[in-house]
Amino acid sequence: MTQIGNWSFTNIVQSFPHTVFPNTALWNVNNGLDLNYQIQVSWPLEWSSRNTNASALTMFVLDGNALGMTAAEAWRRRRPVESTQPDSIVVSIGYPLTSAPYSPQRGIDFQPPTTDGSIPEQPGVRSGADDFIEFIDEVLRPWVRELFPKTRFERDALYGHSFGGLFVVYALLVRPDLFDTFLSASPALFWNGGDILTRTNILSSHPHPNSTKPAFKISYGSLEQFPVKRRTETEEQYQSRKDLFATFAMTDNCNKLYDSLRNSSRLRDVQLMEYRGTDHAAVGAVALSDGIDYFIDW
Repeated sequence: MTQIGNWSFTNIVQSFPHTVFPNTALWNVNNGLDLNYQIQVSWPLEWSSRNTNASALTMFVLDGNALGMTAAEAWRRRRPVESTQPDSIVVSIGYPLTSAPYSPQRGIDFQPPTTDGSIPEQPGVRSGADDFIEFIDEVLRPWVRELFPKTRFERDALYGHSFGGLFVVYALLVRPDLFDTFLSASPALFWNGGDILTRTNILSSHPHPNSTKPAFKISYGSLEQFPVKRRTETEEQYQSRKDLFATFAMTDNCNKLYDSLRNSSRLRDVQLMEYRGTDHAAVGAVALSDGIDYFIDW
């Protein structure tokens, strides 16, 4: 077990058999009170141990329970066809598994504060995004660097999908120095009446920009706002689904966000990617793989 302040990191699995999940380990992380996370870390297959003397990029992935293995495999699948790909460490942030689809803490961690400080629309949910940024920056990142004592850490990226994508946008606006590259896939920009879309000006007022300026990629699927009728759907079911998706306004909101940030002097690049014929769930994986290429290309 490792301690950082009040936070303890306890191994769930020190290491898997090399023929099962090589160079991957998991930890339970808690602050001794009410915060608990499940952290998965994966490192290059070519490394004989975490004491390997090497340099690496680092990708932090939200919703690690769903996307942790996806992210690790996405990096590893590239290696045979990208011989010059830099080494990478993937840090996936999830939650201890429960019977519920998502941990209630997720709804707190990813939710930005409202502009006027009012209570969010969802009852019983409060904003914890600023605290979550502090956890990533002051607890998790230092611990990862201790985990690989001989690694020369170079650039890093943050990836989030859906509600996690909303958090990525918020983190970019209030802490553009936090990561080198921000990757937001299908962000829930409709949250609290589209409040985050009215706040993009706070990026230009941030006092401590990253010296190299961060890069930002927004991704979404064309079917997220404009679904096509499924063969198994009735007209009534299809209309109901169209009406629901219209309230999310994914295409409109992502384009609005892109237009508001693409000329920002505080960013070195902004890219908007639409995946034709792709729905919300599928974007989570495809945007992650493409995001790796965007991250590496700098």
